[in-house]
Amino acid sequence: MQSFVKALGLGAAMAFVANIASAAELTFATGWGFDFYTAEIAKFEKLTGNKVNLIHLPSGDEAKVSQYRLWLAAGDKSIDVLRMDNIWLPGFVNNLVDLTDPTKDVIGEHFPSVVTALSVDGKLLAMPMESDGALLFYRKDLLEKYGKQPPKTWDELTATAKEIQDKERAAGNPDMWGYLFQGKGAEELTCNALEWTNSSGGGNIVEPDGTISINNAKAAAAIDRAKGWIGTISPPGVPAHDSEASRGIWQAGNAVFMRNWLYVWGLGNEADSPIKGKFDVVPLPSDPGEKSAPTVGVKGNAVSIYSEHQKEAIEFVKFLASGEVQKAAVLELGSIPTRSSLFDDKDIVAAMPFIPTMRGGLEGGLVRPSPIMKTKYNEASNNFWIAVNNTLAGKGTAADNLGQLEVQLTDLKGSGW
Repeated sequence: MQSFVKALGLGAAMAFVANIASAAELTFATGWGFDFYTAEIAKFEKLTGNKVNLIHLPSGDEAKVSQYRLWLAAGDKSIDVLRMDNIWLPGFVNNLVDLTDPTKDVIGEHFPSVVTALSVDGKLLAMPMESDGALLFYRKDLLEKYGKQPPKTWDELTATAKEIQDKERAAGNPDMWGYLFQGKGAEELTCNALEWTNSSGGGNIVEPDGTISINNAKAAAAIDRAKGWIGTISPPGVPAHDSEASRGIWQAGNAVFMRNWLYVWGLGNEADSPIKGKFDVVPLPSDPGEKSAPTVGVKGNAVSIYSEHQKEAIEFVKFLASGEVQKAAVLELGSIPTRSSLFDDKDIVAAMPFIPTMRGGLEGGLVRPSPIMKTKYNEASNNFWIAVNNTLAGKGTAADNLGQLEVQLTDLKGSGW
């Protein structure tokens, strides 16, 4: 814990030694990693003399957000630290402590894209804990069999997926598909679709200044291309598929390529997996001249503005973001760190060979526009994925649906985000 002691500073360490009798009792609400956090909390308690009570939340995101709203709307002083997804933060901007100043000594050790994702209106609302990002999973055995390289462009993906799919079907596997993605009407489709549009020159839903820009020809072409995959290289049921539906087909050995999250790596390499050792990952494709744009998902720990122990709570979230704790989380839970230095850690690279590939995604990854749209993001995202899902399901062209989306977003924006 040397780096954490350094992060606390000499003054805080001296205060602990001199005044352990006045130690604070904190509460930390999370819906994940209970055994891991219990062990790390014990270390923090021993180091600082403070006590932390762990509150177990349900696993569902909606249930967690609803509970947070109840606590924070009531100004509940008994809740100190809350584990937050980056897209939830705009809804709690007035209820959380701005961590910009108290973390300025350590925040530079985290990827800038992560810090951006956890910030609203220039305020850092949560201390980074873990990240995630989308990658292109591919069957290296099948690409080697047919003399192919992992695709770098969407057109290369389309062509390679179709060729190998057709040859594998002819060889006796009628269930083989070329490419899997998540087309179900939900936030995950917003992630998929923004990866298509951003990597094709079609931009985000809005620009950094808040201008609505998604209704453009390149964005429409990218979404129409995805529509063209369905029934040719992607299953007809894709408009109802989430990440687990994709993983099920993939892990059964019935797909050449798949866009998915990093949790799939560990499951696909379990002892009883039919594809154990047969796959690898590369960055998502892009159009020529454009950059890969994987969605960056970030989890962080926020401090309630109603906490009566803000100083100690800030020390706790800095402790959880320390290199030692993040490394332990990687090795024990399979989470992805937010500290750039950990991507060179030999133990982590040995456990997660894809980590070097993931670095590029975090350095230039796509941050959904929740910091720009603030409390209106959820409704805007809903409108967006409905428009995309309608296109995938054959209910209008991308151009028509994006035109209707622009009208909806303009009305939602009103005088500003």
